[in-house]
Amino acid sequence: MRYAIRWTAARLTRIENVAKDVRLFEIAPEGGAKAAQPGAHINVALTVDGLPQTRSYSLIDADETSYRIAVKLCAEGRGGSAAMFRLESGARMTVSDPQNDFALEFDRGDYLLLAGGIGVTPLVAMARALKQAGKDYRFVHVARRQAEAAFAGALSADHGRRYQPFFSREGAPLDVSAEIARLAPAGQLYFCGPMRLLEATRRAWRDAGRAAADFRFETFASGGGYSSEAFTVKIPRLGKEVSVSEHETMLAALAKAGVEIMSDCERGECGLCVVDVLACEGTIDHRDVFLSEQERATNAKLCACVSRAVGGAVSIETAFRPEAGRLGP
Repeated sequence: MRYAIRWTAARLTRIENVAKDVRLFEIAPEGGAKAAQPGAHINVALTVDGLPQTRSYSLIDADETSYRIAVKLCAEGRGGSAAMFRLESGARMTVSDPQNDFALEFDRGDYLLLAGGIGVTPLVAMARALKQAGKDYRFVHVARRQAEAAFAGALSADHGRRYQPFFSREGAPLDVSAEIARLAPAGQLYFCGPMRLLEATRRAWRDAGRAAADFRFETFASGGGYSSEAFTVKIPRLGKEVSVSEHETMLAALAKAGVEIMSDCERGECGLCVVDVLACEGTIDHRDVFLSEQERATNAKLCACVSRAVGGAVSIETAFRPEAGRLGP
């Protein structure tokens, strides 16, 4: 693990609809909330399909008593958002202390914050912090429709002309290259959004000759290039064939079938769950950000926690060997 997670009992104190299929949840941990820097997230313990699971949600903000997160109901997700939407005000919960894998640096003179859909959540806190610090910044918020843009009204009121919404299905598409060109040469871009927008932004950033280290990003574990569908995973060495439903990950389905794979982030970021691909009858939908573009193009490996097969089955080999931990003959 990258860090020890400390869990705390908590109570859900407020639920508010803030956009189409998006709800704000205010959570009060016992003993008060911990301090959190912009970009931080908390983990929430949930029951999904009858099994205990964990989901990570970016913090919009936090004070001495409460954490506030926003969750979008995702029909093609892994069931976490549906579990959150079933909660009622007053519900007992278990949450972690804040952790931060997407920290904002304050040593630049110009910033571009780019949010896709519900990816706005960590950037709300970043924009607030940059404004308070007197930094130059622009906040670009992309959504399909205005009704789906969470917090758009409040962000416009708080940041004025620095906040720029784009609604792709209402005649306002985003020109990523043009937005990058407006950023000062030594400026930083902070991105959170779906995989397709990430890939387009990453290509535009690279084509502009920008430093890779100045492009910071966070993604959704459920986002891919194709709609989720059921598929089969074959592990020839073990003589197993495992069915993966459209609403579960390969990692979870394999675990239920007794196939052990090391994992950590479950967001396609750390690479611990990478497996070798022996064959694929359809298409591999790579949803990770760990493998390089070139590695994904070869289809030789995939991240079991997020990536999927489309239109058939995939045969894999895992690195885990139970006998490797044994001593002696």
